[in-house]
Amino acid sequence: QVQLVESGGGLVQAGDSLTLSCAAPQRTSESERLTMGWFRQVPGAERVFVAAITYTGTSSYYSDSVQGRITISRNNAKNTIYLQIDNVKAEGAAVYYCAAEAYYSKLVSTPGYWGQGTQVTVCT
Repeated sequence: QVQLVESGGGLVQAGDSLTLSCAAPQRTSESERLTMGWFRQVPGAERVFVAAITYTGTSSYYSDSVQGRITISRNNAKNTIYLQIDNVKAEGAAVYYCAAEAYYSKLVSTPGYWGQGTQVTVCT
């Protein structure tokens, strides 16, 4: 079992930048080799894919809707991924969930591991 712990959400001013973190604090041979990513969910809607990064950090993937404003990165020494959101917009308000799976195609369809989510609220 892999535990994922998100942090970094909260109230942000529209136009500012925000960085979310997701750590897998219990290092195992499995947790260190997972593709990890982010999803977001607003009330009444499904959870949607935002971005993902392979465990080596050499490949990253983004939803078309966030290209150019969001950067995903990874620090394997800390077993942590980050999601930097630049020029936050009002529609960026959502609960952001970290997810992990063995490989990208499974991550975007049926992730096996989820964090508890972190709320991002945008002040306009």
